[in-house]
Amino acid sequence: NSSNELIPELTKDIQQTIKLLEVLFAKCDDMVQKRIVLQRKPGPVEIYIIYVDGLTDNEMIERTVIRPLLWEWKYTEKEDFFEQVFLEQIETVDVVEDDNLDNIIRCMLRGDTAIFVDGYAKGLVVSSKKLPVRSVGEAESEAVMRGPKDSFNESIRTSTALIRRRIRDPKLKVEQFVVGQRSRTDYAVIYMEDLAKPGEVQAVRERLNAFEVDGIFDSGMMEHLMDPSWYSPFPLIQSTERPDKVASSILEGRVAVVFDNSPEVLLMPATLNTFFQASDDYYNRWSVASFARILRYMAALLAIGLPGFYVALTGFHTQLLPTDLVLAIATARSAVTFPVVVEVLIMELEFELLREAGIRLPGQMGNTIGIVGGLIVGQAAVDAGIVSTIVVIIVALTAIASFAIPNEVFASGVRLLKFFLILASAFFGLYGFLLGMLVIGIHLSGLVSFGVPYLMPLVAGTVNQDNDQKDFLVRLPGFMMKKRPIFTRQSERQRLRRSTKK
Repeated sequence: NSSNELIPELTKDIQQTIKLLEVLFAKCDDMVQKRIVLQRKPGPVEIYIIYVDGLTDNEMIERTVIRPLLWEWKYTEKEDFFEQVFLEQIETVDVVEDDNLDNIIRCMLRGDTAIFVDGYAKGLVVSSKKLPVRSVGEAESEAVMRGPKDSFNESIRTSTALIRRRIRDPKLKVEQFVVGQRSRTDYAVIYMEDLAKPGEVQAVRERLNAFEVDGIFDSGMMEHLMDPSWYSPFPLIQSTERPDKVASSILEGRVAVVFDNSPEVLLMPATLNTFFQASDDYYNRWSVASFARILRYMAALLAIGLPGFYVALTGFHTQLLPTDLVLAIATARSAVTFPVVVEVLIMELEFELLREAGIRLPGQMGNTIGIVGGLIVGQAAVDAGIVSTIVVIIVALTAIASFAIPNEVFASGVRLLKFFLILASAFFGLYGFLLGMLVIGIHLSGLVSFGVPYLMPLVAGTVNQDNDQKDFLVRLPGFMMKKRPIFTRQSERQRLRRSTKK
């Protein structure tokens, strides 16, 4: 049936229910259907059981449903057979009754088992999910030297459990909904009831419900629908696969959204500095963490501006360079026939191509292609007179700098803007480079993520008495960060105080 068609209501005639389900799931060979006739006074009663093979724990259904129902029955004519099955015979706690056939079918397609009894216009839903998911593994894109090694997987219940394991507080709210007219993807909005701002939570709900779509198969698909600044290369929603990062963000008043079938959890609001914060920043000593964070900001500047700056200086403003450096660059480019901007673009596109190829190739082969391919092709291009050795160094340093950014989505936006600055520098020299940087700065200052300025705490830092500055460019020691950031309700920003216990 079409997703817009209404499913008829349940009737007391089980034969009509069976025929309807057989029509709905015609040519669905993964559906397991079982009819059981129980002999009782005053007459036999038929029971119909249906579930999806592969999504359901078959052994659990056999043990807790089938065997108890096949035991010897001793009923009198006055006893309610349905209530007897519901309360006594089904040997599992997670079982509910429902008179809406559409709801029962949706639960069944999630891995639950549906049970119908002749003579009753309602059914039972037994929780029997056993979804094919991978086990909890180590985070790959956000690896750390110190700290927890677990990461989310594609099961929404596993993901919520990893968060609940870290925050054992009844004020942690997990609101579960469904999105997708046909995929019926489960997702959960998670937040601290007393810390998150009600307006931000409501804004997240409204963004999630703003579209009707056929299917959502990963959190990235919904992220694109929720992002109002679709034209910006910078993400306004943070994604992570680390449960400890999600838990700490929730305790700061942010809202997390977990999607079934996706190992990435969305965090809102997001600001520029949140993309430079790594989990092990808070597990290492503050001086080491601060040094690493300063390196990340410097790496971002190099990744976005170094190639364009080189093009501007060597193509237009060589008088700004020392004489020895100008002579070294001229010697290196003596055998190169292309202009500076062309050789930079050639090498940058080559490295991007190798990066993409390395991602698509499996395992160690991808790493080998990325490293060996860059060295071989770069050296061959120098020997052929296509590029100079200095350009190879510049492009390699730019690529290394981009890898130092903790968030891959943010790093991708930086790599894209790198080409914008190269072209601006090629046309207008140093003036074009500075103008391009100014355009990027103006664009960043205009971005807002769920009511929070993207450049916090660079802008309006005094709103929170400069407390956000303590975890920005430098991470101060933990005992100094007594206040939660701007995301939290103003009345609940105190998170650390001296203990009065003796």
